[in-house]
Amino acid sequence: MYKGPSIQIENITKRYKSAEEDSLSLVSLQINESDVYGLLGPNGAGKTTLISILCGIIPPSQGSIQYYIAGKKINEQERRSLLGFVPQEYAFYQELTPRQNLDYFGAMYNLSKTELSERIDKLLDELGLAKVADKEVFTFSGGMKRRVNLAIGLIHRPSILFLDEPTVGVDVQSKNAIIKYLEEINRAGTTIVYTSHHMSEAEEFCNRIALIDHGKVVVEGGLSELLIENGAANLQSLFIKLTGEEYRD
Repeated sequence: MYKGPSIQIENITKRYKSAEEDSLSLVSLQINESDVYGLLGPNGAGKTTLISILCGIIPPSQGSIQYYIAGKKINEQERRSLLGFVPQEYAFYQELTPRQNLDYFGAMYNLSKTELSERIDKLLDELGLAKVADKEVFTFSGGMKRRVNLAIGLIHRPSILFLDEPTVGVDVQSKNAIIKYLEEINRAGTTIVYTSHHMSEAEEFCNRIALIDHGKVVVEGGLSELLIENGAANLQSLFIKLTGEEYRD
């Protein structure tokens, strides 16, 4: 089975207009196929900017990104259908039902009506939304809305999935269910790139991490090796040791 790179990031730098400093500075990373790769760091470290660049939402000021599927480079046109993005903010229409939202967003990927209908039913069932499939989303709890957000990002079966704080603001049960589902699709071959402020969740979920601070990569590698190398008992202590204890909000 292929275990080479899924995303190759070379010297990505981003400076916003009128900014005095770079939001990202010469970031180079390799994310391998089937990784659960954590992009971690304090508030303002550059995580969301990096994910936005990787998804093609904003351009870098310099640097390059190359994507691969089973060792084959994919071009700009192919990228749209192979990447999925679940943002921290809710990215759906609150006045519509989960089924209507999935039908609307799924149509953007040119899925046939039959394929889209089957895909919607499968996702609603797998994410515990089948019983509320035809109720307006604005009536839902935070955990249910997070699952709708996730379903939209997965409607086209992406090979690479980007997650920006996918469990923020949800209860323990919903968080556990979401992470279990993500682990299942990762085992099935989906590469996952993930950001979170929940260090215990990230420690259990990710096999590799990059710790970013002030727009630069502080440390990168396999989680267990990084803990040993830095004399840290867990990811939270590693995070504090390398980024400091001062307020960042």
